[in-house]
Amino acid sequence: MHDIRMIRENPDAFDVMLARRGLSPMASGILEIDAARRAAITAAETAQAERNAASKDVGKAKAAGDEAEFDRLRALVGEKKDEIARLEAEAEAKDVELNDILLGLPNAPLDTVPDGAGEDDNVEISRHGAPRNFAFDAKEHYELGEAMGCMDFEAAAKLSGARFVVLKGALIRLHRALAQFMLDTHVDLNGLTEVWTPVLVREEAMIGTGQLPKFAEDSYQTTNGWWLIPTAEVTLSNLTAGEIVDEASLPRRMAGWTQCFRSEAGSAGKDTRGMLRQHQFEKVEMVTLCRPEDSLDELDRMTRCAENILERLEIPYRTVVLCTGDMGFGARRTHDIEAWLPGQNAYREISSCSTCGDFQARRMNARFRPAKKDGEAEAKPEFLHTLNGSGLAVGRSLIAVMENYQDQDGSIAIPDALKPYMRNATRIAPDGRLE
Repeated sequence: MHDIRMIRENPDAFDVMLARRGLSPMASGILEIDAARRAAITAAETAQAERNAASKDVGKAKAAGDEAEFDRLRALVGEKKDEIARLEAEAEAKDVELNDILLGLPNAPLDTVPDGAGEDDNVEISRHGAPRNFAFDAKEHYELGEAMGCMDFEAAAKLSGARFVVLKGALIRLHRALAQFMLDTHVDLNGLTEVWTPVLVREEAMIGTGQLPKFAEDSYQTTNGWWLIPTAEVTLSNLTAGEIVDEASLPRRMAGWTQCFRSEAGSAGKDTRGMLRQHQFEKVEMVTLCRPEDSLDELDRMTRCAENILERLEIPYRTVVLCTGDMGFGARRTHDIEAWLPGQNAYREISSCSTCGDFQARRMNARFRPAKKDGEAEAKPEFLHTLNGSGLAVGRSLIAVMENYQDQDGSIAIPDALKPYMRNATRIAPDGRLE
């Protein structure tokens, strides 16, 4: 959420930011609403002062026996009461109008983010590993999984409809192994704290991280008002909502493995085959809360944590910085990591790591208190900076392993890093057995 004081002080810069995001100028309209809100608040305070003064004089007029003045002052007190109520209602209405506008506006991209309209304008910043040269035509993951009898989309459609899958046998064990491997790596090697959180949250948690109100159609809501999380970013980030934490506790680096739920309302017709785009999936999410001056370093660190998972799995990937037109609503800068999928002969996103600056923290009112220095007064609280990233999407990682480690007979070799989680088996046979 944007700071209204920043918009007042730099309206032209604010409109330039909106233009980079593909939006029309809005600063003047926002400031008109803000001015009306502030004017109503000032008028209400003035009327309250006048009412207080008149209330004091009512008693004096009564004591002096001045009935005419007593009646006038008593009428004035009543008039001011009504005026105050009207002005406060006007100020509240303008405040709601202003808040609704600000909640719907995307974050400001950093100067280092390339301008662009969409994914074709993203900029590659690194590449790791070379795609394997197959002596046969590589299959897509769903062809391999269905042939094994371990991936059933028809059964899932019978249960739930499109964009669901039933996994069985060795493939679901491989899926579970990937998630456990990711968590162990992040906790034991990367120093993240594992946190388990609910997948049902209140509306304010979704507002806090920017899923609401703008993207309500992309998520699922229960009949009693809870929302199913689209990612553990929602819960992990909101753990400090409404709190002031000590600077000494920062950075807080967390990882959580959860079910995730997305309606994919804006993705009709995209990736309709297989597991790439599902309504229900699992993800190991990373979230960092830190001081403002550390957020860019933390973004690089988080990106390396995600990249390292793919390197340990020996899956080729590339990392790109997203342009302004492809970057998410709450991000200031985003690094997408794209794994090579030989079945598609393309790199596809498997992780997205973003710094959000104080955008989410303002919505959540999540702050920290800088450490007190000798001889100085206690510092005022400041908004935290928040970061989030996939470490990794478990289903897409399963796809990447299946396609990169496939053999001509339809078997799938097991990466060395996952063998301890797979009974030390070396492959999944074409009939779905562990060998």
